[in-house]
Amino acid sequence: MLDALRPTIDLHRQIALFRRRLRLFLAIAALVFLSVVLITLQLTPRYTAVATVMLDTRKHQVVDTQAVLSGLPSDAAQVDTEVEILKSRALAEKVVAQLKLDQDPEFNPDLRKTSPLSKVAAMFGGREASPAVKHAKLIDEVVKRLKVTRQGVTYVMNVAFESEDPKKAALIANTFAERYLTEQLDAKFDATQRANKWLNDRLAGLRQEVIASEAAVAQFKAANGLVGLQSSEGATIAQQEVSTLNTQLAAARAQQAEAEAKLSTARSQLARGSTGEDLGETLSSATIIDLRKQRTELAAQVADMQGRYGPKYPELVAAQRKLAEIDAQIQAEIRRIISNLDAQAQVARQRTASIASSVAGSKSVLNSNTTAQVKLDELERVAESNKTLYQSFLDRFKQTSQEQGLEQSDARIVSPAKIPTLPSFPNIPLNLAIGIVLAMGAALGAVFLGEALESGLYTSEDVERELNMPYLGATPELASSIDRKKGDVRGIAPTDYVVEKPLSSFAEAFRNLKTSISASRVGEQVKLIAVTSSLPNEGKTTTAICLARVMAVGGAATLLVDCDLRRRTVNRLFREEPTFGLLEVLSGACTLDQAILRDPASGCYVLPLTKSSYTPRDVFSSEAMDRLLEEIRARFEIAILDTAPVLPVADTRVIAPKVDAVLFLAQWRRTPRKAVQNALRQLEVVGAFVAGVGLTQVDMREQARSGYGDASYYYRAYKSYYSVG
Repeated sequence: MLDALRPTIDLHRQIALFRRRLRLFLAIAALVFLSVVLITLQLTPRYTAVATVMLDTRKHQVVDTQAVLSGLPSDAAQVDTEVEILKSRALAEKVVAQLKLDQDPEFNPDLRKTSPLSKVAAMFGGREASPAVKHAKLIDEVVKRLKVTRQGVTYVMNVAFESEDPKKAALIANTFAERYLTEQLDAKFDATQRANKWLNDRLAGLRQEVIASEAAVAQFKAANGLVGLQSSEGATIAQQEVSTLNTQLAAARAQQAEAEAKLSTARSQLARGSTGEDLGETLSSATIIDLRKQRTELAAQVADMQGRYGPKYPELVAAQRKLAEIDAQIQAEIRRIISNLDAQAQVARQRTASIASSVAGSKSVLNSNTTAQVKLDELERVAESNKTLYQSFLDRFKQTSQEQGLEQSDARIVSPAKIPTLPSFPNIPLNLAIGIVLAMGAALGAVFLGEALESGLYTSEDVERELNMPYLGATPELASSIDRKKGDVRGIAPTDYVVEKPLSSFAEAFRNLKTSISASRVGEQVKLIAVTSSLPNEGKTTTAICLARVMAVGGAATLLVDCDLRRRTVNRLFREEPTFGLLEVLSGACTLDQAILRDPASGCYVLPLTKSSYTPRDVFSSEAMDRLLEEIRARFEIAILDTAPVLPVADTRVIAPKVDAVLFLAQWRRTPRKAVQNALRQLEVVGAFVAGVGLTQVDMREQARSGYGDASYYYRAYKSYYSVG
């Protein structure tokens, strides 16, 4: 549960790692920072001058339908477009030509003084660039130093230029701004001229089209008889004539129907036996009315005379004859009326037919005129359209002609560039800040790289994690384990120091190592200890001697056996070369007692090697070696065998299985982990019992400062516990 609550990152370990590489960190950081400072100091200072230009969003329109010259719309994209125009190569070329920057050494590298190294580089750089390429590079250099930016979302643009000369920077920045305004005016003037030329050419064509269309209308009217056919009310004469005739035809047909109705009625009554006196026309006839009045009076007289006189009464006869005459007149008048009705009906029919014929003729004319009128209307529309278009272009031409010479720029210079007083490049505070960041980054990178490339063993955790072996302890470097205020180690060998200062921290380190080895085999006594390493010069012999001396000083009967046939380093304990040694004992030339020497300083017994001890024979796998080890086990409490390194020599792999424990040593931070792993693997193959791994020549001060996870990390806290060192 507690392990789950611990942070995944051990902050103390990271700090220790950093402190371990502190010197590397400081060296790399100082190197990078000083490099940045030196580069900054060597850079040629440059000055930046800024001119401010504001865009005018007004619009100058030539006509209502289309603008030939227009101002800038209040559009962000359009403002950005103007920024790009200011940064264009075309504008830069004109500024270069105006200020003759191609004759300035700052922009033209051919005019600069070249160093011998540059000349040599040019010789191997191939053929010389063409003038066009050189000019393009010059324009690139000018554009690179130009910076045009928009202030926020306003219509204000900053035109900045960087140069080694502050006056030149201001001059070029102002020239860019002024040239930009001039380019706008030139563009407007050219646009006006092009518009006038195009309008003039277009007007000539439209004029001919108007004349041709109007002539076509007149010719069509004349050819189709449409000239003067339009009435004041807007309708054609043919249309009015047809309308009038239709009205008359309707009236004639009504009259015809009335006349035929009257005639038909009269004939019908006569056919039924009527005398005709009851006809409507006879009843309304004044003549018949008068005759009937006369007949009524005369009939009254005849009736009176018949009653008073006889039938032959002369006046009666005369009256009767006159009555007959009146009846005859009435019938004659009736016949005349009927004949008149027939004549009226005939006239009405003829009039209707005549008007109908006139209507048909007028309609034929109207249809012909209507077909021609459609074509005429089309021609008139074309003519009117041409006239309208011609008038529009004519008005536009007049207005553009008036606008010519009155063009205004769409921008103005708000603030011309001033001569800068302070350089803008290099930005020393920024460069120093960047230098610090780069230094810290490079130093941290070097620390992590150094840690990643660390191939040695640093702490007990490294031993246990990388080698999967017990950590037995560390033997310090003598100088690092001595408090300079309490002792001086100059001229004292480590092997002598453990005897002269038995209560020192240096001697205690070997006692700790002895304790770890003794406890490596639970329930078994460890008497024979082989001391070895993977490679030479890892402090193996020194450790073996110091370990043997510390044990002897502690009162244990200790024997130190030199088994490194090629080095014989243990002999340095004695001033004289021994007469007998290990090989002599194994060969039977002498006994163990004859070969053993006693160290007077510590009381430790030593079985050395004589000067001529090296032999190619495999002496360690012999029965003599086995008998010697049994004798040593019986006579001594503990024996230390200083063996050869594992990787270069096979002797140790022969001895290791025969001892109780193997003390494997690795030099602190020096011995590669792979070498240690390979050596341990070889010992495992032969069945040797490796008690564990110890580190030699440990810098206690460094380990106390950065060896987090190791017991030596707390060395400062307990070093005062020892009486000396």
